[in-house]
Amino acid sequence: MEKQAFQNYVKNIILPMFTGSVVIGEVESNARDNEVALGPGGTVLIKPSKNDEYRLILKRNIAFKNTEVSLLKEIISEISKIHDSGFLDKSYIGRMNMTAIEKAICDSVSEIANETLLDIVMILETFANRTYEGKRINFGIIINEVQECENPAKNIYYREMFGYDFFAVLSNGIQSCVEFDKNGYYLGHMSLEKLRFKPTICPYDYMSFARYCDGGRIGLVLTNQGEILMFKNRNLIFSKKRGIWNSYSHEEIIALLSNRTSQSIKEIRKSLYFTALDVAFAGTGGCIVYLNKEYSDLALSHIDIEDILTEKHYDVKRTQMADFPKRRKGDESFVDYSKIDYQTFVNNYEKTKTSSLKATIEGRKFHELNRKLRQELASIDGATIIDSDGTIIACGAIVRIEGGSSGGGRLAATKTLGRYGVAVKISQDGTMQAFMTDKKDKNKKVKEIFSVG
Repeated sequence: MEKQAFQNYVKNIILPMFTGSVVIGEVESNARDNEVALGPGGTVLIKPSKNDEYRLILKRNIAFKNTEVSLLKEIISEISKIHDSGFLDKSYIGRMNMTAIEKAICDSVSEIANETLLDIVMILETFANRTYEGKRINFGIIINEVQECENPAKNIYYREMFGYDFFAVLSNGIQSCVEFDKNGYYLGHMSLEKLRFKPTICPYDYMSFARYCDGGRIGLVLTNQGEILMFKNRNLIFSKKRGIWNSYSHEEIIALLSNRTSQSIKEIRKSLYFTALDVAFAGTGGCIVYLNKEYSDLALSHIDIEDILTEKHYDVKRTQMADFPKRRKGDESFVDYSKIDYQTFVNNYEKTKTSSLKATIEGRKFHELNRKLRQELASIDGATIIDSDGTIIACGAIVRIEGGSSGGGRLAATKTLGRYGVAVKISQDGTMQAFMTDKKDKNKKVKEIFSVG
């Protein structure tokens, strides 16, 4: 594989699969070096074949796990097979590269059900744009590595079921699923509504499905947005969205949300990530900001006082506004909040949004709210802003952005507030991007720390 082609493949297909990873350079290599190997400082070194005289260096904030290195080995192995075969017709090569990724994923997820898993993934892709009675198809499939059907000769094979329209409505991947053994023979239908609680890391709507993906069960969901989700060990592990496969390194992301500060609380970081994940798969879009303790007052300069939900932060904003009336003299609609205390503001000024949100939150901190409510609050147009201890400063806040900010309004607001902590933008197509200040940069430039989906 030519070097430029390999670099493009790494950039466009491999890096998006490993959250927060970047290519930071290359090192010399020889035929004795493996195509994939752990490097110094938790990096990974990769090259397309044994004989290549270079290896690219992949790095991220937290060291690569052994499972991720194994997946990379599978990917490089499959890609090498394609390019070593000499079959390089450009009209096929893109599809073959994607199939290589899918085969590598399935091989890494299961050694005994990988062929069945891969075939079902490819069938789901053909269903992604189909409809049943005018509605997009969604369903859930379980592949059980442990349990086998007793008499395959008298049982139903998965390809037979996929050939009929009724299969499109036999499960939805949320409250129900169908189950096959590792060879693809039908084990039965499962209702997921009364499963015992078990901890999961996945989008809210698929928590019951994820709980069932345990004890040798691998789950696949086709959503009504045409996305394919893969589950194992009660977690979402891969998704295919807009033609790109994503790998979910949940603990890596939760650690990145600390912004490397001692004040961050893991329970808050987990609730922030879970909420971002829920908003991403709900398709509503949002912006969630977790402020550093020392910067929360500075962040208030970008927030309208009418969006603030706590007395403490309202008073800080009042102090900041002390000289503001001078700049607004003559504006008849102007309210001088610098002279209005919090209780007067709450009792005498009709602010339906503020009052409604306060009554909904009831003084609870962000991580103390139930998960569905957090998703709904974060989906309100504007930014959800959380103090270092989890106090909700604002929901649906309109952010005054920095001069010269680039991108759309939500992206610009996220980057602006990324100066004061970690800010996560969730687009309506489900992409999560997080930004924070690069503390090594003397100019305190805001940088992207991860992008998923």
